[in-house]
Amino acid sequence: MTTNGAIDQDQLIQQAKTDPEAFGQLYELHVEKIYNYIYYRIGNRDDAEDLTARVFYRALNHIPHYKNKGVPFAAWLYRIAHNLVANWYRDQKRRPTVALDSLNLQGNNRENPHHVAELANEHEILLAAVQKLPPLRQELLTLKYVERMSNAEIGQIMGRSEGAIKSLYHRTLVALKELLAEHENLVMESKEDEH
Repeated sequence: MTTNGAIDQDQLIQQAKTDPEAFGQLYELHVEKIYNYIYYRIGNRDDAEDLTARVFYRALNHIPHYKNKGVPFAAWLYRIAHNLVANWYRDQKRRPTVALDSLNLQGNNRENPHHVAELANEHEILLAAVQKLPPLRQELLTLKYVERMSNAEIGQIMGRSEGAIKSLYHRTLVALKELLAEHENLVMESKEDEH
């Protein structure tokens, strides 16, 4: 037991190897984050729910063989999710999309419709640029900005050092900035062509 009376996660993992009820507690601790990770990678609620279920089905089947290797249990779940998402893309043979209706564009209810439309347009442009990045970089941005993980946590999930994640993150931001600048140049050129 921990000081607040909750069962220690390592202890819970050991119990889950033989007790489905203990696995259910692990599921409750991690399902929302795993679902969010998958949803933001594929952009489809139904498929995200299906893949989330598959993650935990695989985890349940493999937990008897799980060994703590000094990384959080969540990293193991994210690795399973990553592999399932990669397989999903291979099967779907399509680029990832994020449903714009899922974004909270309203923010402050007092905002005028013009401002909300501008925000929606900015989100659409940003999402289009992110979708042009390689899947590895999209995953990095999802873990960084959706899951709000540190570079060390991302490194554990992606199987890279913290330094490698920092470097990849920097290169990703540079590439994203270039994509956004290209878009802005195209918009400016089309406006000049109109006049």
